[in-house]
Amino acid sequence: MLIVRLLFKNAFRHKFRSGLTVLSITIAILAFIMLRTVIGAWYAGVDASSASRLVSRHAVSIIFPLPLSYKDRIRQVDGVHLVSYGNWFGGVYIDEKNFFANFAVEPKSYLALYPEYVIPQQEQDAFVRDRKAFAAGRRLVEKYGWQLGDIVTLRGTIYPGNWDFVLRAVYRGKTDSVDESQFFFHWDYLNETIKKVAPSRADQVGFYLIGVDHPDRSASVTAAIDRMFKNSWAETLTETEKAFQQGFIAMSGAIVTAIELVSFVVIFIMLAVVANTMAMTTRERTGEYAIMKTLGFGGWTIGSLIAGEALILSLCGYLGGVLFSFPAAAGFKQALGMYFPIFTVEASSLIMAFVASLFVGILAAVVPIRRAIRVRIADGLRRIG
Repeated sequence: MLIVRLLFKNAFRHKFRSGLTVLSITIAILAFIMLRTVIGAWYAGVDASSASRLVSRHAVSIIFPLPLSYKDRIRQVDGVHLVSYGNWFGGVYIDEKNFFANFAVEPKSYLALYPEYVIPQQEQDAFVRDRKAFAAGRRLVEKYGWQLGDIVTLRGTIYPGNWDFVLRAVYRGKTDSVDESQFFFHWDYLNETIKKVAPSRADQVGFYLIGVDHPDRSASVTAAIDRMFKNSWAETLTETEKAFQQGFIAMSGAIVTAIELVSFVVIFIMLAVVANTMAMTTRERTGEYAIMKTLGFGGWTIGSLIAGEALILSLCGYLGGVLFSFPAAAGFKQALGMYFPIFTVEASSLIMAFVASLFVGILAAVVPIRRAIRVRIADGLRRIG
């Protein structure tokens, strides 16, 4: 206990300099945790994907549609127990800045495939009955202050015009990893309107959602579906929901890589700050280390004291960064929740930050320890006074 008190006293002997060092480490750790949390939020949809759900789209690109007639043929594939379908709608609510995901889906089969969307039975029945109804996540409803029965108008981008919908159901996520900011409505409502204004675009879907009997059968079902439509005018590319999500992430792979690189650059900056502080501290105490050597203290003891001071500074900064990371994450989620619906500080980020702090503390002390051990007693005593 005495040695710990001594280390703290030495580490904060120059309170202003040590305080600035700890503050710098706190900011660096906070930045590191936030950047790692952004990366985790980017992959949240992948992690939340079900192994028993498949997605089938056009083999060339998801922007090309598939015929509605594929549904019954997919349903006949051995291992498939449920098929749903939908279209990305791409509607705008009031202004482009109000971005949120909105889909046209077949409601009964879609909700059956996504049991993680928890909806009261009464609201679910009302949503299924009303063709102009829509369901939305709790966070989306709270953001815009919608109430059940409200009419919400989206301005179509892919499907031009103003589209009116009635809020009939609000879903909550069964777990924290469920996105509660989505908007989905009846595919039939979309299709019936298209039949009137653009008949050539009717009876087409953007994707099929397929539920398999068991995750182990996903590979065989995927191959069977794609083989069924091979050499047709609309070939399919079927993959697990996780692979489908990862495909979207891959489009922004350069951004994710850049964020990862920046997060590690922050650690090197933190290392430079701590190393600079320890270098100044060691240089000022050269005389003290010389006196310790005359009293019989060996190099390992002196090195341990220097390393202990560096670790205390880095770990104090780590604790500060962790304490600030939770309110910072909450504020970030409040401000940009529509872009990052799932934004929580994960234990893995805290562990990585802790390991980085230990690494910085130890590495920053290497050069000062080397200098302190190698200095001769006579040279060190000359620095006294």
